[in-house]
Amino acid sequence: MAAPGPGEYFSVGSHVSCLTCLGQRLQGEVVAFDYPSKMLTLKCPSSSGKPNLSDVILINLAYVSDVDIINDRTETPPPLASLNVSKLASRARSEKEDKLSQAYAISAGVSVEGQQLFLTIHKTIKDCKWQEKNIIVMDDVVISPPYQVENCKGKEGSALSHIRKIVEKHFRDVESQKSVQRTQAQQTQKDSSLSS
Repeated sequence: MAAPGPGEYFSVGSHVSCLTCLGQRLQGEVVAFDYPSKMLTLKCPSSSGKPNLSDVILINLAYVSDVDIINDRTETPPPLASLNVSKLASRARSEKEDKLSQAYAISAGVSVEGQQLFLTIHKTIKDCKWQEKNIIVMDDVVISPPYQVENCKGKEGSALSHIRKIVEKHFRDVESQKSVQRTQAQQTQKDSSLSS
């Protein structure tokens, strides 16, 4: 069957196998099915191989050549797990603050290098913010433009030392990435001149 006909549907909890138009076989447990859009959501074993995780795949049945129901579930599916609304609200608030911080940096005219450094530091230390064009980390360390190791100021100690190491590693990684890109560009240019 290519797609469900009028009145046909997939029961939540059923196990199905789909063959896509590209010849890929997908198999899993039905989590949801939207009849008007013909979208099927399957929970499949994790591609990472970890037993406590699952992959969730959205399948547009317009691009499926065959669907087989392996095990049809007729009983009522179990209730959905409850959501921790306060945790979701906290995460949304945190994401909003991060986006506003990025927007502030752009509007303040902070260089791209400064913005990238801020993001790198923020991955490790959440307590960092902008103060005009300066990055303030843990209210102890100030990094001013042009955002190099020598631009890290604060009370000597482990916090300042740690931030300097992060800054140093960030610029080492950026330089390494630029070097790889230059090598690739040179190789592409060399290959194109040889084929001419």
